[in-house]
Parts: sequence; structure tokens; C-alpha cells
Amino acid sequence: MIGMYIIEDANILKNKQLTECSLLIDEDRIARIESCFNHYRLMKMNVDPFIMTPTYVLFNSKIPHNESFPELKKYLIEHFLLKGCTTLFTYVDISYENKLTEKISEMKTALISSPIDFVIAVKIPVRLLTPSLIRSCKKEKIPAIFVELDNQGELEKIPWGWIREALFPYNCPLIPLISFSQKKEARDVLSKWKGIMVKEKIPAIYEEIEEKQPLPVTVLNKVGLFPQKASLMQGAELSYNLYVKGREINNVDEVKLFHYHGDRLVVTVHKGKIVRSGNQVLFKPGFGKNVEVRTPSYFSL
Repeated sequence: MIGMYIIEDANILKNKQLTECSLLIDEDRIARIESCFNHYRLMKMNVDPFIMTPTYVLFNSKIPHNESFPELKKYLIEHFLLKGCTTLFTYVDISYENKLTEKISEMKTALISSPIDFVIAVKIPVRLLTPSLIRSCKKEKIPAIFVELDNQGELEKIPWGWIREALFPYNCPLIPLISFSQKKEARDVLSKWKGIMVKEKIPAIYEEIEEKQPLPVTVLNKVGLFPQKASLMQGAELSYNLYVKGREINNVDEVKLFHYHGDRLVVTVHKGKIVRSGNQVLFKPGFGKNVEVRTPSYFSL
């Protein structure tokens, strides 16, 4: 083990701004962040030629978890590790409440050899949104419930007061999934959804989450992953990307870096270990863990 060392002259990208600082690292965590650590007699790693970002948490509901290990490995390399993502956010599809534990267990088993961390939510039809189902989700520490909406009328029938009580105190957010193909209908049902969530004070996300996109901090916080994931803060795990500096990426945000400047990504570190160097991926089966969210929405932004 390396123990303590310093990452100096880091250019950390946050909200399109670069912050220059140095990080004191203790094993696989960020112990302190200062402008510099000149008086420390520790090994130093200079990263001034690079832009540093946290690694991404990516939402992807299409994980080939029932395929062979070589297929899953190929998918995780191409869609996650080569893109600087070290945490996967996905869900299992539940049609009957009594299948919840079994489905979650199946997904955990399928991802046991994953090199990246994973977070498992559930997806349900709106008819399954009951206090009983929510209590089962709390018992399993499910950090989010995706609710499939196919008509506005069903939202009126839900006993929202009971739902709010059942969610407390774990308060995992409800996330809408729209099955309408017409944009106007989708907008109308989302507007209805937001109105009910605000009025009833239900912990929720008001818009759909886009597939294969890095989760924004607002969503990460709601599901209880921030600042545990996707952050370079004091006390956080040491997971970061290094992009080669260039004039064209001086004023972009992390999402644009992810989508348009992947060719500049040269290093990805996950929990203190290099998992990608240049074009080489260091696939570590089982290095990923199921992330247990203790309290969603705990960190106040």
C-alpha cells in the first residue's frame, strides 16, 4: 500500500470553472484539500498537465446481466470504464411485490464480478405503488423507485398521504418513467406528477432521468450518492478522471467532457486504483461493490 501522498497542482473542473489545489491522499480517500502542501515530506504526484474531474455515475437500465461474463465484461468496458464511469445506476423491473427480493438478489449476483460499483433501484407500474411495496423497498435499502406512468388518471387514485408516511424516514425518491410516445401527453403527465409531488411533499425527481448519461449532482443527492460518489471533496473516495488540457475544453462542463472529449481522457482511478491508463483498461473482476445508501437526500446542497 502507498499510504499517504500528495496530488499537487490539480485543476479540478466544477461548474465550468477550474480550481487549482492540492489533495492529501490517505490510501483510497481524500484526507484534505489545500492550495498546497509545501511543508509535507511525502511523495508527490504532479497533475498540472491535466484537467481532473470526479468519475461519473451513469444511469443505464439495459445492462446485459443475463448474458455470459465475456459479454458483460465487454459491455462494462465500452460503456463505463472507457468513458470514465466507475459507478453504475440501474434498476430491476418488478411486476409483483413478492418478486422484489428475488429480483434484487438476481441482479446483485449477476454483477458480483463487476469492476465498478453499482446501485440497484426498482421499476414498478404505478398500480404497485403501495405502502406495502414501499416498506419492502425500505427493508431492502432501495435508494430509488422508478414509477412507470401511462395515464394521468392513475395518479389521482394513489393514497399519497399513506405513501408519504410509508417512505419516512428513509425517504427514497420516486422517479417518473414516461411510456407516452406523444410529447404533449408526456409533458402533461410530468406536469401532473410534479404538481402532486410538490403538493403532497413526496421525495421525488420531477423529470425523467436520461439513459446512458452521467447523473447530475441534484439527482445524486436525492438518491443519497452525493458526496459519496462523483465528488472530489474532503473525506470522499479517491475516484477521478484525468483529461489532457486543451484550449477547446477550458470552459466546458463535465457532461460535455463526457460526450465530446473522450479522446482526451487518459487516466481513470477508482477508489485509489488505476482502472484505465491510455487505451488500456485494467479490468478487476469483483472490485466493484453494491453501494448501500444509508439515507437518501441526507446531504443538503
